[in-house]
Amino acid sequence: MQQKWMAWGDLPRLIQPDGLGSALQWSDRMQRSLSDLAGTKEFLNQQLPEIATNFAVQWVAVFSRSPEWETVGQWGRHNVEELPFRALEDVLDRESALFLSGVAGSGGPAWNLLVVPLSSERVANHLLILGGTSLSVDSLPGGLLVGRALVSCLAVCAEQDCAMRRSQRLGSVLEIATSIARVRETQPLLEQIASEATQLLDCDRASIFIWDRDHEQLVACPALGVEGGTLRVSDKAGLVGEALHTGRTIRVDDTYRDPRFNQQVDKDSGYKTNNLICEPLRNAEGQLIGVFQVINKARGSFDEEDVESLRQLSRQAAIAIQNTREREDLIRSREQLTERVTQGVRVIGDSPAIEAMRNTIQRLAATDLPVLILGESGTGKEVVSQSLHYQGPRSERPFIAVNCAALTESLLESELFGHEKGAFTDAHDTRQGKFELAEGGTLFLDEIGDMSLGGQAKLLRVLEQKVVTRVGGSQAIPINVRVIAATNANLGESVREKKFREDLFYRLSVVTLDLPPLRERPEDIIQLSEHFLEQFCADAGRRTLGISPEARKRLQAHAWPGNVRELRNLMERVAFLAGEDRVEVDDLAFILSPGDDSPFEPTADMGLTDATKHFQREYIRRAIKRVKGNMSEAARLMGLHRSNLYRKMRHLNMKEAGDEE
Repeated sequence: MQQKWMAWGDLPRLIQPDGLGSALQWSDRMQRSLSDLAGTKEFLNQQLPEIATNFAVQWVAVFSRSPEWETVGQWGRHNVEELPFRALEDVLDRESALFLSGVAGSGGPAWNLLVVPLSSERVANHLLILGGTSLSVDSLPGGLLVGRALVSCLAVCAEQDCAMRRSQRLGSVLEIATSIARVRETQPLLEQIASEATQLLDCDRASIFIWDRDHEQLVACPALGVEGGTLRVSDKAGLVGEALHTGRTIRVDDTYRDPRFNQQVDKDSGYKTNNLICEPLRNAEGQLIGVFQVINKARGSFDEEDVESLRQLSRQAAIAIQNTREREDLIRSREQLTERVTQGVRVIGDSPAIEAMRNTIQRLAATDLPVLILGESGTGKEVVSQSLHYQGPRSERPFIAVNCAALTESLLESELFGHEKGAFTDAHDTRQGKFELAEGGTLFLDEIGDMSLGGQAKLLRVLEQKVVTRVGGSQAIPINVRVIAATNANLGESVREKKFREDLFYRLSVVTLDLPPLRERPEDIIQLSEHFLEQFCADAGRRTLGISPEARKRLQAHAWPGNVRELRNLMERVAFLAGEDRVEVDDLAFILSPGDDSPFEPTADMGLTDATKHFQREYIRRAIKRVKGNMSEAARLMGLHRSNLYRKMRHLNMKEAGDEE
């Protein structure tokens, strides 16, 4: 077998004036054609037949070794197994062209082979091989020239291939991002991201390690081959721990030769990790939240393109994970809050009046009927309205309460219906009104009897048309709100006195609930006291206080002009201030009858109305005296709003603090 070697440096002295004209012409045409080609495969499909024609050979091919020999492109047929691979390796090592004669052909006469190394920064370990019966040693210079031109073109094609792969992978990442954005729960999201990553990077497995900072652990899910599908490791262990704490990407081609690799997981699962990439996960604020790991490339090892693709996927994955976790936290918080609110708005008591009230609330909660709640101040009108809301189908939507007595007529329209920017002097921004904020839920209008006639007209229009228009705006905004109103005034009398619109009264009072004062259900006082004590003792960080028999009698003997609110405020103070493990009479005396331990006793010749007024005057006078004329503190002591205290004093003809007309 004849062999002849020729290096690129030998070529210039061998070139004759017209000996390589056709090779030079082909080389020029080949380089001009690059702009019209899409990549390596298309380029070789077009150019290899021309090379075969120029050299009059039966077969031409481009091979690569990485580390096995692979065919990049070929024209004609040849039995690859008959190639002299040892000689091919020598060509790569020596970077010189080789002519071989008498090599076994493809089922016919022996061929001659011309093997040319193709080597550059972008193309490594490639060979151009020509095979045919007409090849001779004289073909070496032309083969070298064609090889030099071909390797330049292949480098350009490699860049085009890389750009095309990048574009395709970017498109795949965007499709994955769109897909995972629709997943609403973290566990299915992690599983889908891992599945998509294995397809994108053509690897065996993928896991997302979420950082549990409190326990200094990384929690991997999914973790195939691990019981429960979840793996917990120290956040300082192995390659994932290093990627987390350094914030840098780690790529390892042979894990068992890397001392940082923790082999214990493989031993526990029976799975062997050959190569991997660990990519840190950062949320939208740039904070580290975990590590994205992919394992075992299907063919060969991971390359820089894989690293870049994983990095882009990790950005999308981290944001999706952050969003689902925040959504789950919000759902849990809302559920806990709803549960706490629902428990906190229970109507407490076993008296017949309260039992009937609970049954009525349960029936009304499932409807959208307007409800008017009547009762003295402090009887629990807002608690009843919340019970109607949280026991009904609107429970997951907002409950908005508005104290109509605290709103002047000039503020009422803006507060309820909202305003546009610049609608009046202080309207610096557009603001939604309470009706819009309560969309889909319940709007509770407390002290509705104190609303001005102008405000009543505007409210009636909204209730009838079910639309609101912001102050300064012209757009009608549809609303879907259940309205519950409450008052301690006698609305029927107000209608007769023309202080309350009759049409609005009938609109609001489709169903009326009249709450009994606490003095009319004394059997509920102890149960309410124990309920409030349990609640406030927990807030005070102490064991729930019991109530002594004497204190029980004292509680039931009190008239409770402030009703349940007064009792609630009393139990709150006792829970924080009582010195013993149970409530004694002395704990109540300084609140129930300060400065005088005897109850208020009107004269026997008084009628019930006068006796009640006398009792209330005395109670208010003593409360104001105890706080030295501080009306805000007196109102708080009695469980009233300050505006309600002034209104009550006017009703009792009490001009000012401590004076009676």
